Amino acid sequence: MWTRRDLLRLAAALPAGPWLARYKALAAPFKGQLKITAIKALQLDIQGDGCLVKVETDAGITGYGETGVNAPMARVQIALLSRGLIGQDPLAIERHFQNMVSRKHPFLPSIPTISGIDIALWDIAGKVTGLPIYRLMGGPFRESVPMYSHGDSLKNMLDPASCREWAQMVLQAPEGFNAFKIEPTQALRGERVGPILSSDQLKKIARGFANLREALGDTIDIGVHCHNQYSIPSAMAVAKVTEFINPVFIEDPLNEIQFSEGWLAVKQSTKTPVMTGEKLELVRQFRPFLDNRAADIVHPDISFAGGFTGCKKIADYAALSSTPVALHNIGTLVRTYATAHLAASIQNFYRMESRLGRPERVIEKMAAGNPPVVKNSMFQLPAGPGLGLEIDPGFIRDHIGRGETDWA
Repeated sequence: MWTRRDLLRLAAALPAGPWLARYKALAAPFKGQLKITAIKALQLDIQGDGCLVKVETDAGITGYGETGVNAPMARVQIALLSRGLIGQDPLAIERHFQNMVSRKHPFLPSIPTISGIDIALWDIAGKVTGLPIYRLMGGPFRESVPMYSHGDSLKNMLDPASCREWAQMVLQAPEGFNAFKIEPTQALRGERVGPILSSDQLKKIARGFANLREALGDTIDIGVHCHNQYSIPSAMAVAKVTEFINPVFIEDPLNEIQFSEGWLAVKQSTKTPVMTGEKLELVRQFRPFLDNRAADIVHPDISFAGGFTGCKKIADYAALSSTPVALHNIGTLVRTYATAHLAASIQNFYRMESRLGRPERVIEKMAAGNPPVVKNSMFQLPAGPGLGLEIDPGFIRDHIGRGETDWA
C-alpha cells in the first residue's frame, strides 16, 4: 500500500525530467482504480467568460474546473467529448488531452471547454494521490505567486483628485497589490472609441496616465490594458504616449488576436514590453508570436488555452526563447486556484492576474474552508490535494445563473 510519505519520497527522488513523465510515475500506483461517470457544467451569475465544470468518478472523488465558454455551449461540447471519456480512467490525462484536442470531424474541438475538463482531471489526480497539482507538475518553483490587479473602480482618470482618492483606497487594501493594469479607454469615458484614435483622445490618454503615475508614485507598477481594439498606427501611438510612465507592459494593443506582421510593427515601435495571448489556444497559436519575437510576454488563460496540460506546453515552448509567461485570470476561485498552481509549476513565470481584493470580496466567499490569502501582492499557495479548494455549496446555490439548475 502506497502512503503519502512514499509518494513524496518518490517525487523528491525523480530526476528533473519531463513533467508528464514525473506525473505518470506519481499516478502509476493508482492506475485503473477509478472511472469517470459524469461530466457536468454550471453557470454562475458572477462569471462573465466561462462556467464551472465538474467531473465525477465511481470512487466518489470529484474534480472541478472552469471553462472559457458559457454553460449552454459547454454542455453541447461535453455531450460530444463524453463519448471518449465516460468509463475511462481520469488519471490518463495526457491521452485524454490529445484525444480531445485532436478531434477534427464531425466537429472542431472547443479548446475553452477542453480546458475546463483538463483542470478538473488534474484536480482529481491531486485528490487521488494526495498531492497539490503544482507538485504533480514538477513544482513548486515558488511558494507564493505574484499577482496584479485592476483599476476598474477608478472613477475619473482625468481628475487628479479622483486618482489620488483611488490610489489611497488600493494602497490601504489588505492584499497590498503593487501592480495594476489600467485601460486607456478609462480616460475616454462617454466617447466612441474605434480602432483609430484622434490626437485629442491620445492627449487625454497621456494626461490620464500622468495623473495615475503621480497619484501612485514610483513604487507601484502600472500596465496599459488594451482589449485588441486599435489599428496599427493607433496601437503604436498609445504605446508612445504612455511610455513616459514606464509601464511594465502594454497588453493586447492591436485589433488582431492572432499573429500578423502588425504585431511585429507595434513591438518594434515601443520600448514598453508588449504582452498578448489571453484568447489564444494551445502552442500552435502562441508559436508564431514566439518564433517571430512579436511579443515580450505571453499571456495565456488556463480556461482558454488548454487547461494545465495545454498551458504547461505553452510555457515550455516559451522557455526555449527565454520569454516570460504571465497568466490571464478573471474567473472564480476555481480558475484562480488553478492559475496559481500553474504559476508555481512554471520556471519562466512572470505575474498572474487577479480579481481578488475587489471591494465586495464576492469571489473570496466561494471557499468553504480557509479563504484565499493574498499579502504584499503575493498569493499563498494552497497546501491541500488537487486544487486545494473546498467550494461552499451555499455559495453555488446563491449564485446559480438565470435559467440554470444545480449541476444539471
